[in-house]
Amino acid sequence: MHTPRLMAVLAHPDDESLGVGGTLAKYASEGVEVFLLTATRGDRGRYRGHRPDDREHPGPLALANIRETELRAAASALGVREVSLLDYHDQHLDRANPREAVAGIVKYLRRVRPAVVVTFGPDGAYGHPDHVAISQFTTAAIVAAADPAFAFDGVEAGMVSHAVSKLYYIAWPQSTWGAYEAAFRKLFSTVDGVERQATPWPDWAITTVIDTREFWSTVWSAVSCHESQVTGYDRLKDLSPEHHEALWGSQSFYRAFSTVNGGRARETDLFEGILK
Repeated sequence: MHTPRLMAVLAHPDDESLGVGGTLAKYASEGVEVFLLTATRGDRGRYRGHRPDDREHPGPLALANIRETELRAAASALGVREVSLLDYHDQHLDRANPREAVAGIVKYLRRVRPAVVVTFGPDGAYGHPDHVAISQFTTAAIVAAADPAFAFDGVEAGMVSHAVSKLYYIAWPQSTWGAYEAAFRKLFSTVDGVERQATPWPDWAITTVIDTREFWSTVWSAVSCHESQVTGYDRLKDLSPEHHEALWGSQSFYRAFSTVNGGRARETDLFEGILK
């Protein structure tokens, strides 16, 4: 029997810890092989609160190297087996060549051959264009990876096609967003002059809730690896263990598709219907 594999396809360093850290740590602890594919190295972000045009900012290239190191440390804390990067520029993912971006993800899907994939939902959590883009590219890549005829520069038609069994979107309900923003900060994204805010998923639309209470301390260790972003996490440092558990104690998903199960009963396992 093959060891089951889970792949997270996300946009930035720290998405893995803040977004699905408890889930990755849980499955890694159970012997699932966990893989992470990150689209950018976060090169356009702040550095310890300093904007890219501040004198204290090290510059995009240096920040990219710093954040990649932080990403790999966080992934190691979570038990991720392998970290890969597509190396797109931060905040420009939605302007990538779609076929090229999809092909890049297809290459990893066909090599790793995961049973389950998790990514952002079509809302991008709070409308972040990079999050929206990686959701769209990943969803398309899952279709393309299963098509033996799909090929594009470096993704040879001869690569064995692979059909993922299940695709999940991160789907936080109001309770999770409330806890997160109370402990962290209000999350929003301003795009073309319009402020996009987090829109919670209705409880009835959530198909899957994973119990990650045992792993809150692991998640916090992973979050703490992202030192260049530390000013954004300052409020989290003062949380009590009880609040940390409330924040990281469960993670919710929407089952976008599954070839192995269905129905409206809520799942507690991403691998439901798949032998582990």
